[in-house]
Amino acid sequence: MDQLSDEAIVGRILQGEAHLFENLMRKYNERLYRISLSIVEDDQEAEDVMQIAYINAFRQLENFRQQCAFGTWLTRILINESLLHKKRNQRTEQLRMETTFAEANNETPLSGLLNKELKLILERAVAALPEKYRLVFVMREVQGMSTNETMEALNLGESNVKIRLNRAKEMLRAELQQLWQPQEIFEFNLVRCGRIVNNVMQAVLAGE
Repeated sequence: MDQLSDEAIVGRILQGEAHLFENLMRKYNERLYRISLSIVEDDQEAEDVMQIAYINAFRQLENFRQQCAFGTWLTRILINESLLHKKRNQRTEQLRMETTFAEANNETPLSGLLNKELKLILERAVAALPEKYRLVFVMREVQGMSTNETMEALNLGESNVKIRLNRAKEMLRAELQQLWQPQEIFEFNLVRCGRIVNNVMQAVLAGE
């Protein structure tokens, strides 16, 4: 299945092979989790938003016209759902972030490169960025999306993406200097991946 393009998999799903949606989910789970978490700022809520976004995407597959990459189309759905969720459920940021990252540190082991204290400092520093800078930073530096992908997903011009990314780096650098390791931020593990896939596939297959 790895050799098939996203578009080819979508075509087969539309022909009745709904179980193949799992392949797309496992491919994009990490990206969507990190982007959603950068918006809603709570790991459990990010999972909930991802599941809703995936179900919405599955139901709208017939509307995917391949005018952009499937990953970009899916990311847009995720961002829209995350922003709607945040508007519906505003919380005190400090309490929310402390709970989120305390649970995350207890849930997943850290690599030997960073200790728990430093990882917590890094995540809090990123979480403290204004949303428009935080979202671009997570998409470009944490998740490794290209400038074009970020432009399309956020409906921004190239200069705006670059300006926001540079501004985010400046704000982080002022506090962290050279201590940050982006790949350790908003860590996504296999347990979380499997939980999301199972929940969504149950809903998808139950609707056939």
